[in-house]
Amino acid sequence: MRFPVPHPIPYQGSKRRLAAAILSHVPASPFTRLVEPFAGSAAVTLAAAAQKRFSCYLIGDILDPLVGLWDAILTSPADIAEHYRNLWRKERARPIEAFYDIRADFNADHDPAKLLYLLARCVKNSVRFNPAGEFNQSPDKRRTGTRPETMESEILAAHHLLAGKCRAVHCDFFELIRQACGGDIFYLDPPYQGTSGGRDRRYFTGVTRARLIEGLELLNDKGIPFILSYDGSCGHRSYGEPLPEKIGRRILLDVGRSSQATLNGRKDVTVESLYVSHLLPLAHRRSTLSLDDFSAQAALFA
Repeated sequence: MRFPVPHPIPYQGSKRRLAAAILSHVPASPFTRLVEPFAGSAAVTLAAAAQKRFSCYLIGDILDPLVGLWDAILTSPADIAEHYRNLWRKERARPIEAFYDIRADFNADHDPAKLLYLLARCVKNSVRFNPAGEFNQSPDKRRTGTRPETMESEILAAHHLLAGKCRAVHCDFFELIRQACGGDIFYLDPPYQGTSGGRDRRYFTGVTRARLIEGLELLNDKGIPFILSYDGSCGHRSYGEPLPEKIGRRILLDVGRSSQATLNGRKDVTVESLYVSHLLPLAHRRSTLSLDDFSAQAALFA
């Protein structure tokens, strides 16, 4: 499947394939601003901008270099594309050694272009941090990462969609919730439970279930609607405890067969939970929906 909506920042767990399903729960009005506090690849923001859903966008993240990367995409796309090109070329003669050199440099200077290179080049585009907060994922030895000309095209396309309409801010998600105002709608994709602790963390920092619930309750108190991706299952394995029904309606999205399970000879299906604010109208009758149910909305992505 080809995705004409740009996706310059490769990020494992990106909601790129689910964006149409997520946005199907957002009515055309009266909202003017989409706020995405756990930006990552900002897949839902990009999809919404491609559909011209809102007049402005606000993306935030606790990982400072990631926010710096988004700021560069918004304000100086040619510069960040050229910086990436130079890093990509640097590793041609000695790819593995150069990756580790660039990784060490990033852990020292937190340069956004180096983060982009590492995300594009590391195993499964899967960010990992050690307990000291250092990027510690390994290079993917089977591929060379996104080619510079492709990356430049993705960056420029994302800039075209969002420039002048979007701000990127470095802050905790709760701060954006405190600042929420009329006309806002939130899409939240926080780290799932169990993915931000231990020796092999998928995210720079985690969010406790209690603090997430506190933030969602504050949104409800302020009358600000939201959509949340949070828990789910793959085969017989579940990740994350469901949130209380008072928070929002839980809708299960059938994402399809797990690629990792397929490689291992299994047929496990991945299901992700979507929590929809009670302030939003009910968009669908069934409680478990396949991505095929969103073929019309997904036409933009075909």
